[in-house]
Amino acid sequence: MSKQPSAIAALFLQEESRLKRIVRRITGCAFLAEDVVQDTFVNLAKHDLTAQDRGFLVQSAKNLAIDRIRQDRRRRDALAALRPEQVATAPPSQETACADREAMQDFLAALRGLPERTQRAFLLSKLDGLSYAEIADRLGVSVSTVEKDLMSALLFCRDWRRNRDLF
Repeated sequence: MSKQPSAIAALFLQEESRLKRIVRRITGCAFLAEDVVQDTFVNLAKHDLTAQDRGFLVQSAKNLAIDRIRQDRRRRDALAALRPEQVATAPPSQETACADREAMQDFLAALRGLPERTQRAFLLSKLDGLSYAEIADRLGVSVSTVEKDLMSALLFCRDWRRNRDLF
């Protein structure tokens, strides 16, 4: 084993926890601090560092932490600047749209085979976005009954999909 890896390894063991504390103060995130410290040592492993290079090591870790914060900020800003039409996909082909409409009609027809309360609970949950408590209040049943009805509806959906995919 060469002398350089053992010197950097010794420096890593000596300075790791201190660097993590410093970087965590800069980034505000323990996980990011671990990544930055690890990356700092990986980046500096190709240099012949000694214990006297602690200042260089600390400054390198600080710089890398600041770079990471800037990268994250640029990513957030870029995502925030996106408009919905920039991320929208191409509209489906007429054939796909027609097949999707037919599948939805088939699903709704099959859904009518469920008990009425189960249908209503399912639609209130999935279409209206109501909570279990709100559905229970609307239907005049307990939350437990709503849970059972929705479980039944979801099992129905799974089975319907499996059967449909067979063809």
